[in-house]
Amino acid sequence: MGSGPDIGAGLRRKVIKGTGLFEYLAIWAAKRSKSRPYRLLVMLMAITAVASPFLDNVTTIMLVAPVTVVVCDRLRIPAQPYLIAEVLASNIGGAATLIGDPPNIIIGSRAGLTFNDFLMHMTPIVVIILVTFVAMSRWIFRKSFTYDEQYVDEVMALDERKAITDRGLLARCLVVLGLIIVGFSLHSVLHVEPSIVALVGAGVMLLVTKVDAADALKEVEWGVLVFFMGLFVMVAGLGHTGVIENIGTWAAGAIGDNYFAAATSLVFGSAVLGAFFDNIPYTATMAPIVEGMAEGADPQTADALWWSFALGADFGGNGTAVAASANVVAIGIAARTGHPISFWQFTRYGIGITVVSTLMAWAYVALRYF
Repeated sequence: MGSGPDIGAGLRRKVIKGTGLFEYLAIWAAKRSKSRPYRLLVMLMAITAVASPFLDNVTTIMLVAPVTVVVCDRLRIPAQPYLIAEVLASNIGGAATLIGDPPNIIIGSRAGLTFNDFLMHMTPIVVIILVTFVAMSRWIFRKSFTYDEQYVDEVMALDERKAITDRGLLARCLVVLGLIIVGFSLHSVLHVEPSIVALVGAGVMLLVTKVDAADALKEVEWGVLVFFMGLFVMVAGLGHTGVIENIGTWAAGAIGDNYFAAATSLVFGSAVLGAFFDNIPYTATMAPIVEGMAEGADPQTADALWWSFALGADFGGNGTAVAASANVVAIGIAARTGHPISFWQFTRYGIGITVVSTLMAWAYVALRYF
């Protein structure tokens, strides 16, 4: 199931990039905020967080980060805080849906959870944590909120309408994207896998936009797909040799009937391990173990374990600079554009947000499911 959404995301990224939509939104945000640093930060975070659940967080960062750098250069302000805030918001926002964050795709496939399941169970806490992060960002990034008014006119002179290079193309893209989201929402009713929805949607987008398929396929992260293939082969090998079964048996015996303790360990353990070992391989390795832990529980409790696992893995992606693919992508863009972000510069912000979001996620699990 993982490859379909990834290929679909790559193709959508190519087409949407050609419309100039995110350039428009970034310039619009800069002008609406009158280039006031905190207002600009909040608007860019909001754009990123809203787009990530539907385009996936890596795609969103690849589209938003370059234009953020352009706006910051015009204002003669450091881009690093804005890029870091966008990545953190993207990882939080991406947790809301099945396709927003790679760990969710793995978990949804293993547990049989639908797009709507993620909306109902993940979105409420994601919204709460995102609002909390926006409020915290005024203090966290306070040293970066300085600017020179003489450069504001340069940004205000930009015409966001010129960023839209093809209005017809944009309209067709948005219609197809809307249909893709509807398809994800109805996939359990239609008995169609989300991967099929993603691939069909990408194909339709290519047809209606008349974008060259060869160029679009260059946007697909083939290296990531190969990585996923190798990862799943490795996990399957561990399963066939009995390693995962033994770990699952041990974990089930350790928790006994105390499923709240199991949920607690999944939230905090996943956040810690996912932060230091990358949340994608961690999730792929742990998913069959969580499945074993959930086998003896009633359906509601079993689902609570999966949501605990998803929340910990997703929010752990903010823990360090290498904890999620979106983090690595943003750091690469920052380096190429002359605004390098060091491992510790990112991590000192990310780890604080991870602690807060994980604690809030644990409280949410305790109150809603136990």
